[in-house]
Amino acid sequence: MGPFVNKLLLHPAAKALVFALCLLPFVWLVYQAAFDLLGANPQEALVRATGDWALRFLCLVLTVTPLRLLAKLPSLARYRRMLGLFMYFYALTHFMSYSGFDMGFDVADIVEDIIKRPFILVGSLAFLMTTLLAFTSFNAAVRALGAKRWQQLHRLVYGVAGLAVLHFFWMRAGKNDFAEVALYAAILAVLLGWRLRPLRATIQR
Repeated sequence: MGPFVNKLLLHPAAKALVFALCLLPFVWLVYQAAFDLLGANPQEALVRATGDWALRFLCLVLTVTPLRLLAKLPSLARYRRMLGLFMYFYALTHFMSYSGFDMGFDVADIVEDIIKRPFILVGSLAFLMTTLLAFTSFNAAVRALGAKRWQQLHRLVYGVAGLAVLHFFWMRAGKNDFAEVALYAAILAVLLGWRLRPLRATIQR
């Protein structure tokens, strides 16, 4: 099964198909907005939906390495950068939706809101870290930083995961609705915990 799936993932059309699938949520949101299908508060619906998709793509990015190793699918590695950039795309759309719909792109009001509300603060920190990861995700950045420093820098994605869950938790705290928060926290805990296994094994020796 592994060789067959690897062959499919290496097909010239595979990347284009994955790209189209990753873009579908955005196209669907644009369609819903154009035809007034986002409910009574379309602005809030867009902010929430883009944030949800950013978190889902973060989970997908962190799934690539364990799935690649456990399922013996080395060709999955060629999709990690694309998934990471789509995570940033949805995070950027989320931040721009908040900045535009909630704050009217008023920089002073945005800064005041970030300082005043902890869940906006941690979300903004996660977005800044994601921006740094996105802008250093290309081969030129790897060559400029060196492979070791580049890998160390991109471990910031673990911090992004923690801040994203905290942002989601505080956002849902007002409504006392933690079911989705618990689900994403569990998924990310498993994915991050898997990465700690080599470290634990080293400590126990």
